Amino acid sequence: MSADNSYLESAKKQFLYYKALGEKAMEQLEPEQLFVAVNEDTNSIATIVKHISGNMLSRWTDFLTSDGEKEWRKRDAEFENDLQNKQEVLSVWNKGWDCFENALNELKPEQLSDIIYIRNEGHTVIEAINRQLAHYPYHIGQIVFYAKQLKKSDWSSLSIPKNKSGSYNAEKFAKEKEIKNFTDDELKRLK
Repeated sequence: MSADNSYLESAKKQFLYYKALGEKAMEQLEPEQLFVAVNEDTNSIATIVKHISGNMLSRWTDFLTSDGEKEWRKRDAEFENDLQNKQEVLSVWNKGWDCFENALNELKPEQLSDIIYIRNEGHTVIEAINRQLAHYPYHIGQIVFYAKQLKKSDWSSLSIPKNKSGSYNAEKFAKEKEIKNFTDDELKRLK
């Protein structure tokens, strides 16, 4: 496997992992909790989802041939929640992820050094992927943190549970060394 192909496969696995984290966090909430905002400067989970999806649709629609900040994107409106229920939130979430995943799946390793533009600033495709590999997990971290705060004591951990690092590490070190992406086990654990 070439380095470019290896990078692409690794990036896809990372994104799938963060997508699963967001979904598992939202699954634990009552539908109305998706719309809670503690003050005017705080976004609800529904609003964060709307923003992530809007970004994905803008950045990854025809991303090799058109600027990633589409004329039709209304970024400011992404922060005005007009979603009414959990089904709408999940529909918006899936629409963005479908667009993004389709774009990544159509990419060929030799295209990773191609130049694309976001707001007229040139990026290699690798740089654009890395930009989003920082952006989407940032917001998914907000979703997870917020969900955990809203859920309180009934929270089902999405990572190594408190006071379980020792047993987790013991299990890992009891196995033979192998080369694989950390998300392989993490995605299984989240299912």
